[in-house]
Amino acid sequence: MLVDIFSSFDDNNQVFMSLYGLMWLFSLVTILVFSSSYWVMTPRWVSITMAFKDTVSSQIFRSFGLNLGGFINVISGLFLFLIVMNLSGLIPYVFSPTSHLAVSLSLGLPLWLSLIISAIFFNPSSVVAGLLPMGAPAPLNPFLVIIETVSIMVRPITLSVRLTANMSAGHIVLTLIGNYLTASFFVSSMFSMLLLISIQVFYTIFEFGISVIQAYIFCLLITLYSDEHPH
Repeated sequence: MLVDIFSSFDDNNQVFMSLYGLMWLFSLVTILVFSSSYWVMTPRWVSITMAFKDTVSSQIFRSFGLNLGGFINVISGLFLFLIVMNLSGLIPYVFSPTSHLAVSLSLGLPLWLSLIISAIFFNPSSVVAGLLPMGAPAPLNPFLVIIETVSIMVRPITLSVRLTANMSAGHIVLTLIGNYLTASFFVSSMFSMLLLISIQVFYTIFEFGISVIQAYIFCLLITLYSDEHPH
């Protein structure tokens, strides 16, 4: 009986520490850390987080997404969430959740689909008219409609693949540099070892920038998609 209890306890721990459990844990941490309403006194580093939120908010203010209720809160929260997810992959022995296509697709697909459904219910004739560019030759109209439809349908795929590919490529390069660096401690000269250490340090700093930029591009593209929403 005790063996069954301990085995079930171990199984539950494995489930909790799975990739998706870690992702939701980071989500909770993001909400608690970046929301100043949970603090008695406003921490000093809140100004840093507000800078990220203001960056995304300024982009939304220049788009039609400002007129969509709650859109600015969703994109701002998504931006901070993606930054935490991307940067978590730079922690040793931690795999970034956004390197999985299933995770990035589960973030991009609902937002893209919600904009499409909202546009269809708001003004379906405008959505259909948007499939055909103005002034297009009449013989090309069927082909242009098909091309525009396909380009709209592949948006969540390209959005997710871009994020996953960039994060995965960076982690692969860091892993390769780390393997060569480990081998250099035993078979290479001091110059080669110092060179690899310098490359590892600079590329890690570069990956910090890539993590923030990819989160910004992900949110920026969703914001640009909201511009096609019927006014």
